[in-house]
Amino acid sequence: MNSSFSPPWFLDNGLLMTIYVALRSSQTWTDTITEAEPKYQKVVFTKGEVPLSGWMAIPPNPRGTIIGTYGITGSLENQWFLQILGRKAYAQNYAVVLFDWRAHGDSAKLSSVLTSDGINEGKDFVSIAMESKALGCPAPFWFTGYSLGGQLALWGVYYSQFLNPNGLSSQDVAGGAVICPNLDSNRSLPYLMEHPTGKYIEKAIARELNKLALKLHSYHPEKIDPAAIERANTIWGFDRELVIPRLGFTSVEEYFTASSPLGILPKINKPTLILYAADDPMFAPSIIPDLEQVCRHNEAIDLVLTEAGGHVGYLSELSCQQANGDRDCWWGWNRILDWWTGFNRK
Repeated sequence: MNSSFSPPWFLDNGLLMTIYVALRSSQTWTDTITEAEPKYQKVVFTKGEVPLSGWMAIPPNPRGTIIGTYGITGSLENQWFLQILGRKAYAQNYAVVLFDWRAHGDSAKLSSVLTSDGINEGKDFVSIAMESKALGCPAPFWFTGYSLGGQLALWGVYYSQFLNPNGLSSQDVAGGAVICPNLDSNRSLPYLMEHPTGKYIEKAIARELNKLALKLHSYHPEKIDPAAIERANTIWGFDRELVIPRLGFTSVEEYFTASSPLGILPKINKPTLILYAADDPMFAPSIIPDLEQVCRHNEAIDLVLTEAGGHVGYLSELSCQQANGDRDCWWGWNRILDWWTGFNRK
């Protein structure tokens, strides 16, 4: 797999890439790709711990199944970056299963259960694979996500190694691939809040989390305390007021340590691809040496660490597209699809 990446000259900065993709590409993405949207069937997955809402599309003679979700906030309706994957994967003859994770999108209407940053969502990936198989999606299953969704997918790969619900074997889940996954909130959240520009990103995310909590309260008023929502005016505060009391942790720091994927990466034994940008403005740079060391000692993990790319950006320049044989600028998803295809040929 050719893993070289180069951005347009004006986006050779992690913060600029991140802002541009979030504000500009979110409006123009449909003009950048040729693949049509699959005809999704809406599905409610009910066999796991929590009912979850999803979209499913199965092409004729599928070669495998991609199961994915998105980052810290949003829904399937507005997560265009995940929709790009859905189009591209379906066009390459993969069955596609996308889902609203706990407390998000339509899943929030089905249950008042809050997030756990992978501790429980990883099990959701496995149960969705089991139920998707029963609905006609074939193995091998690949788990994917980006940002916090990448964290959830890594937990899914980990759990798939020893969770074997009825109808799904551990061999059915082949592995995973993630873009810019959150790996250590204990380091990255303080880094973001103290950064001159990152603090504004944190405030924007906190506002979206507040909206998420208010929606959850509107669906389940007896389960969510409005006073706690009022106090939860930061990302850290959201977890302190709403998340950790239900999970039994005594502090946010303890919760972040428990949910950190860095702790499980050495235990992952299924093929897993991690795309990670050194200039990602969301994450503490001090994580990178630890990530490299962990991946260096685990042959199951392919780490592609790039100098540029920003946070879930990876918008490539034309020469990069030509060098990689890409038809569009979405370098991250193109590399993941190439990587999956390589395993299918083995």
